[in-house]
Amino acid sequence: MKAFTLGAAIALAFSAAAYAQAPTWTVPSESQRCPSKWGAADERGSANHQKPAAVMNAAKLIKTGEVIELAHVLGPSMAFFGTRRFDMHTKRTFMNQFSNMRGSNEEIIITELGQVGTQFDGFAHQTHLNSWYNCQKVDENSDRTGFKKFGIHNVGTLFTRGVLIDVAGFKGVEMLGDNYEITVEDLEGALKKQNLTLQPGDAVIIHTGWGKLYGKDNPRYVKSCPGIGVPAALWLAAKDPMLLGADNWPVEVSPNPDKQLSLPVHQIALVVNGIHLLENLKLDELAQKGVGEFAFVMQPLKIQGGSGSTVSPIAVR
Repeated sequence: MKAFTLGAAIALAFSAAAYAQAPTWTVPSESQRCPSKWGAADERGSANHQKPAAVMNAAKLIKTGEVIELAHVLGPSMAFFGTRRFDMHTKRTFMNQFSNMRGSNEEIIITELGQVGTQFDGFAHQTHLNSWYNCQKVDENSDRTGFKKFGIHNVGTLFTRGVLIDVAGFKGVEMLGDNYEITVEDLEGALKKQNLTLQPGDAVIIHTGWGKLYGKDNPRYVKSCPGIGVPAALWLAAKDPMLLGADNWPVEVSPNPDKQLSLPVHQIALVVNGIHLLENLKLDELAQKGVGEFAFVMQPLKIQGGSGSTVSPIAVR
């Protein structure tokens, strides 16, 4: 009994010591991260890159006119995180009593329209305590009918250069491991292999292969996933992209290797740097065809005061 008690005490001491260690990353103080480089009143963040020059630069990449869809179909086979849902109920509404007997059909959809399927995160989606991007306060700018700042309806069309970083291809696998953390070296190696460099305002898309599970093994898909870690996210943020996307559900690795952190890349991107995230992308065709550079086109739904939007982005080459 004494040996057991001593062993338990030692284990508890080691556990307490580990918990007492500082996390590997912390949110910068408001004085360090605000105001945004785009100005103290800015709500657009990385979308400020969306100017005519971005469209013209992207249009130059269109050589064949081939369109590759990057979105999964919205339906009951989708992978859902947490308590999110998607229910569709058809309505045979009426038969018009005119000579042409015109019938009409509709549907009712019950879902978290900003946060299901292939999905785009706005800045209202994530906080550090009570603070959003550019240190705007949540409790001063939200009510039951929507967010007064950072509403997804303000984002508009994004038309820019897209870059696929094929990390799975670089590592020589169809799919990265269940909680593989993509490193800076992985990103640099994949870009070098693909003979690509990143430019400010790019839509940076990361291929992990994890999307092969979407709609086929959803429990595994949402339980964990490979993705970028904190060092890779900081490296990418310094490249000044318009958005970061991936074929997994959070863009980042989950769970984070540091057990004290919960999805820190969401804060690095959305809260600290004002960079949008794009999740649950369908990237197999793009990767199989070896398309590393393309015109990226997407527009969020204009949900008044929404935190995000289901989207259907395309790559055009």
